[in-house]
Amino acid sequence: MMKPLSNLVPNSADYENLPLVTANGFREYDARWLFGKEINLLGIQALGLGLGTYLRQIGVQPKVVTGHDFRSYSLSIKQALTIGLMRAGCEVHDIGLALSPVAYFAQFALDCPAVAMVTASHNENGWTGVKMGAQRPLTFGPDEMGALRKIVLEGQGQERDGGRYVAVADMRETYLAAVTKGHKLSRPLKVVAACGNGTAGAFAPEALRRIGAEVIDMDTELDFTFPKYNPNPEDLHMLHAMGDAVRAHGADLCLGFDGDGDRCGVVDDTGREIFADKIGVLLARDLSAKHADAQFVVDVKSTGLYLTDPVLQARGVKTDYWKTGHSYIKRRTAELKALAGFEKSGHFFFNPPVGHGYDDGIVAGIAVLEMLDRAGGKSLSALYDGLPKTWGSPTMSPFCPDDKKYAVVEAVTRDYAGMKTRGEKLLGQTITSVVTVNGVRVTLEDGTWGLVRASSNKPSLVVVVESPVSEEKMRAMFKDIDTRLSKYPEVGEYDQKI
Repeated sequence: MMKPLSNLVPNSADYENLPLVTANGFREYDARWLFGKEINLLGIQALGLGLGTYLRQIGVQPKVVTGHDFRSYSLSIKQALTIGLMRAGCEVHDIGLALSPVAYFAQFALDCPAVAMVTASHNENGWTGVKMGAQRPLTFGPDEMGALRKIVLEGQGQERDGGRYVAVADMRETYLAAVTKGHKLSRPLKVVAACGNGTAGAFAPEALRRIGAEVIDMDTELDFTFPKYNPNPEDLHMLHAMGDAVRAHGADLCLGFDGDGDRCGVVDDTGREIFADKIGVLLARDLSAKHADAQFVVDVKSTGLYLTDPVLQARGVKTDYWKTGHSYIKRRTAELKALAGFEKSGHFFFNPPVGHGYDDGIVAGIAVLEMLDRAGGKSLSALYDGLPKTWGSPTMSPFCPDDKKYAVVEAVTRDYAGMKTRGEKLLGQTITSVVTVNGVRVTLEDGTWGLVRASSNKPSLVVVVESPVSEEKMRAMFKDIDTRLSKYPEVGEYDQKI
């Protein structure tokens, strides 16, 4: 295998004959590139050959599930990836158009140790990527991605005989039957299913109908131009549209699904957006009532209520705050044998008996509906209002180049860690903790906290703030972080601000 190049120009002879792969596409827990500019089809083949080689190196049977999301170029990319995998001697089981959790499910259903799902998730059109794993139900983390990166970029892929292609029919039906089996609502909750014209439109509404929900379709027609907004239920544009739909239809709630269906966002019966970390608290309450000594894992972007909610405290619930990222939370949930893991971005991970341990937006949506069904007639807004009040921001992402973002986060981390070491006050308060497991999360004595970390899959930072005291305190924490970030010219505009 020749070394891929990083500077090929489209519309040239070399571009049609040589692999293009840029190093920046190998992220912490998946791979994402701008298709055409940062990777070409021959580069995708090189990735497949590298992945197949890596599977052999770590002693995993080279039997791989692959599928693709609904974008204009995803099928071509999957086919190129399949050629690369087969050149490495892999047996490729192609499940066709799919969600990421359908591919993870297929690992179990088809007894395949590995997965390579072609998706750019909720990223804008032009992006592509691959979510990979070789140990069910986990996906690759930094160590695996680093090893794969080295194989691909250094041209260490090894061709082997024995490659085989298997076209799998009806995985959609197999998946839908499995995730809805044994689930039946006692009353027909009216739910808006919002899919942003992404791949989930072909799966989620049907799953919810099968458990007895009255489903109102919202942007469920597949359209890879994403005519309204990217399918991202953490984005305020989609959340606001979901709220409008709930109010227009008098629905009990809206469930929103991202582009590859591994995330779920929720809007209550009043049209109010409930961030996924708060939905996680409600689910933790619901699940801990049925499962004694429950343990949960949440990411550092999530609300502090997991530690302070009196209901969870009274039940002795344990919660571990861990690194943001679906692979990190998935792995940590498995390691601790936690009942579930929750991520503020809307990834929900349920271990048995609820799920298989991987993130599945449809399984999460069903769990939310069943929680509401068990609530004795209470509305979702009433359940939410029963939580202790906090004021929190959405996830905000100021632009910062990939080669600069980690240095900026390290500098801000040194600022806050130094203040705590010196006993300096922040916003007139004592700093009670500085958590550096993933960026920096600084917490004040009244419970107000702020987070700065580097995005794992885009050239940006991530900023989140929350206060259990007041909106004013929350905004003051944001202002402090924003003022520090403004010192660095490489930090650009926010995608959204509070």
